[in-house]
Amino acid sequence: MKPTLREQLIGAWKLVSYVEQPVDGSEPFHPFGEEPQGIIMYTPDGYMSAQLCRQDRVPFASGDWFKGTAAEYEAEANSYIAYTGPFQVDEEKQSLTHSMFISLFPNWIGQTQPRVVKIEGDILSLSTASPINSGGKLVNSYLRWQRAGVN
Repeated sequence: MKPTLREQLIGAWKLVSYVEQPVDGSEPFHPFGEEPQGIIMYTPDGYMSAQLCRQDRVPFASGDWFKGTAAEYEAEANSYIAYTGPFQVDEEKQSLTHSMFISLFPNWIGQTQPRVVKIEGDILSLSTASPINSGGKLVNSYLRWQRAGVN
């Protein structure tokens, strides 16, 4: 018997690529560079957590998380996405939603966002179901993940 979408999602996935496609037809871009880092995890009890960042983040000069400069905090926030909360799967529609209980971006807290989901072998493809604002443009986001532990 084929595993359900929920069963296939459970576990940890490493980020392979993150591309944003502006809806105005302009060139796609990589908000976290060509080699972003990230992990997304789905737990059996219905929670998920996503952490994404640029590979080339610069440490704070002070070495103290609470003693950064304004420029360091700006760079930190512009190079990292983090959120967590419950996830829901509709097996009939083969759809997925992420509910943001905690988020680095406060505007997402309390939101439930639909994702377009496709799993082929050890590759998980997630994208926004409708355009979002990013970097001053309306975009669709496309992320590819590989099951953790697979080389």
